[in-house]
Amino acid sequence: MKHLSILGSTGSIGQNVLNIASMFPERFSVKGLAAKNNVELIKHQIDTFKPEIVSLFDEQSANELRDMLSDPAPVEIVYGNSGYCQVAGLSSSDTVVSAMVGAAGLMPTIEAVKNGKDIALANKETLVIAGDIVMTLAKEHRVNILPVDSEHSAIFQCLLGQRKKDLHKIIITASGGPFIDRPENTFDTITPEDALNHPNWDMGKKISVDSATLMNKGLEVIEARYLFDVPVEKIDVIIHTQSIVHSMVEYVDGAVLAQLGIPDMKQAISYALSFPERLPINQSAPDFSSIGALDFRQPDLKKFPCLAMAFDACREGGTLPAVLNAANEIAVQGFLEKRLLFPDIPDILKKILDRHHIDTKPDLNVIMETDRWARREAENIIAKNS
Repeated sequence: MKHLSILGSTGSIGQNVLNIASMFPERFSVKGLAAKNNVELIKHQIDTFKPEIVSLFDEQSANELRDMLSDPAPVEIVYGNSGYCQVAGLSSSDTVVSAMVGAAGLMPTIEAVKNGKDIALANKETLVIAGDIVMTLAKEHRVNILPVDSEHSAIFQCLLGQRKKDLHKIIITASGGPFIDRPENTFDTITPEDALNHPNWDMGKKISVDSATLMNKGLEVIEARYLFDVPVEKIDVIIHTQSIVHSMVEYVDGAVLAQLGIPDMKQAISYALSFPERLPINQSAPDFSSIGALDFRQPDLKKFPCLAMAFDACREGGTLPAVLNAANEIAVQGFLEKRLLFPDIPDILKKILDRHHIDTKPDLNVIMETDRWARREAENIIAKNS
C-alpha cells in the first residue's frame, strides 16, 4: 500500500488523486492533505479519508476549519509554509503528490525530497524555478520523480525501454487554448471569462490563463528540460487542438512514439501513483473512427510571445526561468483581477526579463530572492499601469 500526502488537495489534480485513491482503498491511504482556504471541501476530505494532518494557507482558515470539526479535532491542523512542509515531510507517508499551483509548491516539494519521499509531480514550477537543485537532491536521496502532467507523463511513457542516446527530439503537444484561431488584433478585448473557457481541459484559473497565452506550454518546456535531462534544443512544441496526442518522442532512426488518450488527467495521475503498474480506472480510449483525422500545426511565436520567452529563458538558464515564472504569476493575477489587458501579460514579462541580471549558478537563497524581486517589479509595473 502507498501512503499519500497531497499538496493541493482541493484543486483539480488533488481532487482527481483522491477520487483514484477512493477507487482503490486497498492500494492507497491518505496521510496528509494541504490546501489553500477551501475549508468546506477539505472538511469533506477529512471526513472521507481521515488523514493525520492537514495544512491550510493561513491561521484564519485553520481556525475556521477547527471550528467546523468536533472537539477535539480528529486531525492535526497546521498552516502556512511551515505547515505545508510538515505535510510534505510526514514520516508516515511515502509518496507526495505535489499539486500546488505556482512557486508556493517549491519548498514543500524540496522538503518531501529531503525526507526521501517519492514525488508525483504536477507542480511544474518546482522544476522551472529550481530544476538543477531539485533533480540533484532527488538523486542524492534516491527519490523517484514521476510526472503527473499529461504531456510529461506521455513523454515518460514514450521513453520507457528506450536508450537515451537514441533520442532525437521531444515533441510537446499544445491544445493552443481558446484563442489559437482568434485574430491577434482583438486580443485587447479578451476578458478573464474568455480566457477561462478552455475548449478541452477543465483546469484552475491560473493554468487556464497560462494555456491561453501558451505560457503553460513554455513552462512545460523548461520542466521537460530538467525532468528528462535533455537540452532545450531537443524540445519542440506543436499545436494539436484535439488534445488526443498528449506528446511524442522522436528517435534517431525517424521513429516517433506517441501516447494518446482522451483529454482527461486521470490516466496520467493514476499512472504516476501506480507506476510501473496500470490501474483499471474505467476511462475510455479515444473513438478514432469519429475523430477521423488528427491535426497539427506550428505555434505562432509572434502571436503568442510568452512561449518564445520561455524557450529563451530555458536556453539562458540560471535565475531567468524563476524571473519568468514569478513575473507571470503576478501578471496573470493582475489580468484575472481586471487590472491588466490580456496583451499586457507578455509586455510585462519582457520588461522584467530585460531588467534582470542573470546569476548563472544560483543557490536556493538566490533563487528565492530573485523570485521576490520579480514579483515586486511586476506589481510596480501593474500599479503604474493602473
